[in-house]
This record gives sequence, C-alpha cells and structure tokens, in this order.
Amino acid sequence: MRVKLDKLQELAAEIVEKYSEYRIFVLQGEMGAGKTTFSKSFCNLLGAKEDVNSPTFSIANIYTSNKFGEIYHFDFYRLESTREAIDIGIDDYLYSGNYCIIEWADIIIDYIPKPYVEIKILHCDSIDERDFIVNVID
Repeated sequence: MRVKLDKLQELAAEIVEKYSEYRIFVLQGEMGAGKTTFSKSFCNLLGAKEDVNSPTFSIANIYTSNKFGEIYHFDFYRLESTREAIDIGIDDYLYSGNYCIIEWADIIIDYIPKPYVEIKILHCDSIDERDFIVNVID
C-alpha cells in the first residue's frame, strides 16, 4: 500500500490493531527508505515516553510505555556477526513478550522467533510517499 509520510502514525495504528497478537516487527528496506521514521511513529503510537531516535550507534534503544512496558528498538546495521547480537542478549529481548522493532535484521533473521510481522518499506516515485508491504512470517 502506498502511504504519504505524514500519514505514518495512522499506518502504525492500523498495523498495531491488525497484528495485535504479535510483538516482533522486522522492518526491511534500503538505506533511506524510512525504517527509523516509521519506527518513531510506531513507538510513539505505543506510548514511548522517551524521544525515539535511531539506535544505529547504540544497537538497541529501550523505551518505556505506561500501557506496554518496555519497547525494544534495534538497528543491526553495524553488526558484523550474529555473535554480537547474542552477546547483547538478543534472545532475552525477543522472548520477553515486549514489543521489538528491528531494523537491518538480516544478520539475525534465523534467530528471530516465528511468527513475526515483516514490514517492507520501498521507495516510490514520490519523495513524500513510500510503499509498504506487510506480511506475517510463519
């Protein structure tokens, strides 16, 4: 579905409602597609108290929500091996039952418990729109 960037909050609300039983969301897309921008909308919708920003350098950001407890936001772009993800305790996060939003998940994709929701974000002709493809991975 094609979505204007100023409508990401509404898209996040639709996804949270439709996939309410899921807690792991994997964002796929090229550099600059809008993964972090969508993550901000998603985390803000969940009620993150802190400012949501890219975890590129920290690898993981933890936000708190009165309604959902801790929200985990990962960016594995800089990881060179799955061992690095294991060393930060990725299993503890993924099996916590809390919301996990993961950017650049390819290096750990085999460790992510199924089912999870995959959100592909694709550039399109318009600079202020993106195409979103949402699927459950079983």
